[in-house]
Amino acid sequence: MTARSLNGRALARQRNQALKSRIAALPRPPGLAVVLVGEDPASQIYVRRKGVVAGRLGIAHQQIDLPADATQEALLAVIDRLNDDTSVDGILVQLPLPRHLDATVVMDRIDPAKDADGLHPTNTGLLVQGRAGLIACTPHGCMHLLRESGEELSGRDAVVIGRSNIVGRPMAALLEQANCTVTLCHSRTRDLESIVRRSDVVVAAVGRPNLIRGEWIKPGAVVIDVGMNRLEDGSLAGDVFFDEAREVAGAITPVPGGVGPMTIAMLMENTVRAAEARLGRDAM
Repeated sequence: MTARSLNGRALARQRNQALKSRIAALPRPPGLAVVLVGEDPASQIYVRRKGVVAGRLGIAHQQIDLPADATQEALLAVIDRLNDDTSVDGILVQLPLPRHLDATVVMDRIDPAKDADGLHPTNTGLLVQGRAGLIACTPHGCMHLLRESGEELSGRDAVVIGRSNIVGRPMAALLEQANCTVTLCHSRTRDLESIVRRSDVVVAAVGRPNLIRGEWIKPGAVVIDVGMNRLEDGSLAGDVFFDEAREVAGAITPVPGGVGPMTIAMLMENTVRAAEARLGRDAM
């Protein structure tokens, strides 16, 4: 059996297409501001891709570049300005930040109503409570890919490998709300292999290339690989050993072309949702 490939690029195009009518219905284009600190090559690529997609959709996109040695005060001043800018509906600070900057303080400074990445503690709290808010982009995109697989999630055993605030923890919350029984694993987890072996849904988000072997996968399981790891030869690999896993799984995301495009699509969706909420309030 060869697993069905879950095409994130195709699904992202569908999601983006559906946004166009919502954008056209607004009195002005939604505004997205992306802040990039430093010259990390991977971050530059991600930010450029986000700008391209925003432009295609008619979202007013601006990029604010700060030098790698920018101070915490300078970065917070930029966020304050964007919080006060009525033309900006969504704010994203590209992670990771240079080591001398406190990412927690920075993310907390963003207006929760403009939190396009869905990582502010207010939005995280709403997510955990199952209430409406701006949802973390990567986990939200993963949920759409899981639904695209066609597999019933309710009652299934799911494992999330990695407990970051960006992916792991919100992913576990979303799976629980889909009525999965969720195990959240991390570096201290004992016998990870046995947990993966019994799981119907596997979400790998730990940042270690080819950690999850094909022999660990339960036959027919749905595998969502969030990992994006650059190998010594310059090639990309996920956290799952793809060539092995696709011979066992029922459906699997490729790397690249799986989760990445959906993360950007969810960023655009959050920006439009934020604009709809803000402009709706202004019209009342």
